[in-house]
Amino acid sequence: QAQVRESGGGLVQAGGSLRLSCSASGRTWISTSMSWYRQPPGKQREFVADVNLNSGNTYYADSVKGRFTVSGDNAKSMSYLQMNNLMPEDTATYFCSRGGIGGQGTQVTVSS
Repeated sequence: QAQVRESGGGLVQAGGSLRLSCSASGRTWISTSMSWYRQPPGKQREFVADVNLNSGNTYYADSVKGRFTVSGDNAKSMSYLQMNNLMPEDTATYFCSRGGIGGQGTQVTVSS
């Protein structure tokens, strides 16, 4: 059964860093991209970053460019989101997806 799972969330002070991990398992994946989204409290889900596991090409929302770095390991079907210089407005539940299948999310809370 296909499964996507995020980990690595937590509580961090503004200016700190966190590294999120995402694993996609349970099937042979056709999609070559893994994507990250987030949903701040009381707001809609928004795109954060995407990585093509074959080419290594990456895409970012303007709000995280220069602070977040997305990477992936196709052999392991894993993606990572390195988040630096975190700000309170980065507080959200972070989700990963591959092939249209998403995980339960991991909570990131940034205190001021």
